[in-house]
Amino acid sequence: MPPSLTLHFDELELLLSEMENLQRKKVLDLARRLKPGIVLEDLQNPHDFPELQDTDWHYEDGVLTGIKSVQTAISRLRKERSDDGEKA
Repeated sequence: MPPSLTLHFDELELLLSEMENLQRKKVLDLARRLKPGIVLEDLQNPHDFPELQDTDWHYEDGVLTGIKSVQTAISRLRKERSDDGEKA
């Protein structure tokens, strides 16, 4: 792959962090439409809030979970590469 098309881990992690922040806001905004006054910490236990039994909310929360999973995979790959002495 040409160097100009290669993403470095720092750039990728920054992009994913921005995506996570936007998606977290989307999830919280939707949750607040379903249950006014809900806070981000409440979303750690969504089963405590029957109002969140909403297909759209579950979808958006699933997207957020996917982004977090990719961040975890990238972090692991970065660690493995740095343990092998490669520049990440």
